[in-house]
Order: sequence, then C-alpha cells, then structure tokens
Amino acid sequence: MPSSTVWSLLLLAGLCCLAPASRAHSLRRDAVRDTDASRLDQVSGSHPITLSLADFAFSFYRQASRQPNATNIFFSPVSIVTAFALLSLGAKGDTHTQVLEGAGFNLTERAEADIHKGFQSLLRTLNRPDDQLQLTTGNGLFIEESAKLVAKFLEDVKTLYHSEAISTNFKDSEKAKKEINDYVEKGTQGKIVDLVKELDKETVFALVNYIFFKGKWKDKFKTERFEEEDFHVDRKTTLKVPMSQHMGFFYLHQDQELACWVLRQSCRGRVFSLLILPDPGKMEQLEDRLSRQRLSRLLRAIDLRSASLHLPKLSISGTYDLKTALSNMGITKVFSDAADLSGISEGTSLKLSKALHKAVLTIDGNGTEHSGTTLLEEHARFRYLIIKFNRPFLVIVMDERTNIPLFVGKMVNPMQQ
Repeated sequence: MPSSTVWSLLLLAGLCCLAPASRAHSLRRDAVRDTDASRLDQVSGSHPITLSLADFAFSFYRQASRQPNATNIFFSPVSIVTAFALLSLGAKGDTHTQVLEGAGFNLTERAEADIHKGFQSLLRTLNRPDDQLQLTTGNGLFIEESAKLVAKFLEDVKTLYHSEAISTNFKDSEKAKKEINDYVEKGTQGKIVDLVKELDKETVFALVNYIFFKGKWKDKFKTERFEEEDFHVDRKTTLKVPMSQHMGFFYLHQDQELACWVLRQSCRGRVFSLLILPDPGKMEQLEDRLSRQRLSRLLRAIDLRSASLHLPKLSISGTYDLKTALSNMGITKVFSDAADLSGISEGTSLKLSKALHKAVLTIDGNGTEHSGTTLLEEHARFRYLIIKFNRPFLVIVMDERTNIPLFVGKMVNPMQQ
C-alpha cells in the first residue's frame, strides 16, 4: 500500500493537472459573459437600433402572452419592427408617429434617417451568406392594383429594405391569397407555406413579414443520448417528449430574483441562445419582471458549471395577426379608415387591412463533437447539477455580430407544430 508521502505526491500531481484546465475554463467563461453583456448594453455602434429592438421584444412578448389559449409563443422582434419601419416610409402625420413610436423609437432622440440607415445596414448583415446556418427574412407589400404608387416609396423600399410593393387584385380574393402565399413560399424556399388562410374582398393593403432560421448547436458532447421523458405542459397535462441528455460544462446561472435557471448555448455561425427555465410555478413572475436591463445582468452573471442537462429539441414557430398585438401597443391608425398612407399611394385612401408575421426556428443537436472529456469533466460526474427543461421555458436567440435579439418565445409544448 502506498505511503502517505506517495499519496501526497499523487494528489499534488492531480491538482497541477487540474489547475491549468480550471484557469482556461475561467478565462473563457469571463470573456463570454462580459462580451455578451457589453453587447446588450451598447447604445451606439454598428447598429444603434439595438436597444429599441430589445425593448420592443419584451413589450410584444407580454402582449402575446396575454392572448387567450396561448400555447407556444414565438416571434422575431427584429423582423416585425423592420416591417413597420419600412411601412413608416409611406406614412404621414399621426399615422407616421404612431408607427415609429409604437415600434419603440423616440423621434426626439434619434433622427428618422438614422433609423432607416440602421435597418439598411442590419438587413445587409443578416442576409449575408453563412454556410454555418440558414437565415431568411423578408417583407411583402401587396397593394390594391387601382392605387397609383408613389415612385419614391417604391425606390426607398427597394434600396433601404430590400423589399418590394406588388400591385394585387384583391377583388379576386382567392387569386390574391395564392399570390401572397406563393411569394412567401418562394422567399423561404418552401419552408413557410399557406401563411394567409383567408382574405376578404375589402382588403386594399396586406403586409406579410416572415423569418426562417435553421442552425445547429456548436457542441455535441460524447455523453449525449436521447430518451423519452415527461414534459409538464401545465398542472393537468404531461406529455412524453424525446429529450437529449448532455453531461459536461455549460454556461449557467441560477437567479434568485427571477427564480430561474439561465443556460447559454452557442450555435454554429454567429448565433447564441438563452434558455430560461423558471422554478415551478414562477413563470408569470419571470414574464412580468424580465426586461432588457435584467437580461444584461443575467448575461454578466453566467458562469461555467458542471451539469447534466435534459433538453427537448428546439423546434418552434409562431404566426401572428399583428393588428391585435400592435393595436394594444399604440399602433392603431394605420389599421383604421383614418390612416394617412399618402406617401405610398397618390389619390387613393389606403389602410393596412392585414398584417401577418411568421417566425420559424429549428436548432438541431448534431453540432461539432466536443473535443474529448477533460479531467475536470471526469471529476464533475460525481458532483454535477441536474437541470431538466421539462416544463415551459423562455427562448431568446441573439445575433452575435449585430447585438440584435433575433427571436423571443416560450416553449410550452415541444410537440406542437
């Protein structure tokens, strides 16, 4: 049996091996959380519209969560605000003011021209080809064919927002519906079909806004496996759901004020996600208190911790009639007979008859395999946390290059299509 001296030497050797790995994890952890938080805190920079979009995201989420029979919630704040910033190019008077201020912009603090230039730059960045992920976003403006469209509006829509206005015969509602759905299906390469379910003959102006994202987690851990587990939709409903199980080191934080766990997961390419799991019975508290400022604080608090994670596949979508949600946020005139859209059409009164938003996201688990099991991970097997995303949780997906919240949502039922 080894002597006490030998045991001491073995222990010392083990600690020497662990220390560099621990230091490397610590440096990586600090760099990630400081960078994420500083990005969200930035007021200026390449995309000065970032903070307005983040504030709009939480305002729209609260409106969506208040709708009756709400299940999964999922939308793209950047996509919705882009569509209405585009619309503001042709709005006048109070309609113009409502559209921009309702979208979160303070026109006394920021020149309107800067807002449009910011979106022009943002769309150029988001639509840049990336072989690590698929991201497609677009807007279609369909306007009654009898309207005489303003040339400057058509030019600005194309130049600043890479979109187009299309003359449509709404008197033939079935043909108009097919035209709009074909436009979206083509724009998303078949990923979004039959977006418009119904269209009445009184329609004079329809806006469709869509965004599709497909990516992969950056890491695939060797300990990953899939099993069917219980997912508690609510107190009365439990479903069997395929759950992936991972063991290793993850960027995590347990927040006492919000009563939740926060997991930061990187995707291949330029995107990372935050999955926020409230304690049982604390979802409403989390929804009421979460804000851009608190999100920034959560990012700063994230730490590298050993854990066993149980996660459902992150595949979620949402479709919204924007008239309901945005009217509750102060954007009303553009949908009414009092709308002033004279910057779009000369001599013809227009109002936004229909505005639809569709967001689709799928993140697969088959990322790059993790580079082996470290000594720290082996040691962690004996004292890891077990965190199960087996009840409703929030999802926030952010673009690393632009500091923009691409998607915000709530996973209530992983089996819902």
